[in-house]
Amino acid sequence: MTPRYSLIIPFYNEAGNIMPLLENATDVLTRLNGDAEIILVNDGSTDATAAEIAACISRWPQCRAITHPHNLGQNVALLAGLRAARGEFILTMDGDRQNDPGDFPLLLEPVEAGRLDVACGWRRERQDSALRRSMSRLANAVRRRLLRDGVHDAGCQLRVLRREVVTALFPFELLQAFIPAIAVAAGYRVGEFPVRHHPRVRGRANFGLRQLWWKPAVAMLRLRRRLRS
Repeated sequence: MTPRYSLIIPFYNEAGNIMPLLENATDVLTRLNGDAEIILVNDGSTDATAAEIAACISRWPQCRAITHPHNLGQNVALLAGLRAARGEFILTMDGDRQNDPGDFPLLLEPVEAGRLDVACGWRRERQDSALRRSMSRLANAVRRRLLRDGVHDAGCQLRVLRREVVTALFPFELLQAFIPAIAVAAGYRVGEFPVRHHPRVRGRANFGLRQLWWKPAVAMLRLRRRLRS
């Protein structure tokens, strides 16, 4: 049976976070109005992520895995999950337990009601370092001005999309941050809602200053040219 919902979670070296995250996420999904599948993308992890994903699949049959033999990047992992999803409504989130799956109903409501095609989370009270928050604010302000996607927090991966939005996406560096801009350029309706954000309790962030500023700056200029053409 085709599920109504598909939840996609990319992982890279998130052992210790996966099982607690799935416990929360499956609890939320069981309260939704329809069946759900969960796609766990292991993007070449070198820790015990694979074993933990296997344990989740054994515990929750609605889970399935996509495994990359090497680390290809979050953009590749996310797009692989999006293209494999079968649900009418697609849910995405990070695998570090900083996103709260309890906010999915808030994002689902306007999409299921037909008012939006993409609903994005906005981490207004972001639980990261001051430097990380300030770099993110600057990058978001520049991106919003250049790409005119209308969102304040393109880095928040807590999102809900209608299935057809995936057809507008294409392989692109840092795609995970540019989904709202690509959707807007394709004529889809995008909205943003405040969501919770939790401190990281295990593991470490996989993005340094180069990933937070220099790479996004170059990528957004390339994307701007592509969308204009």
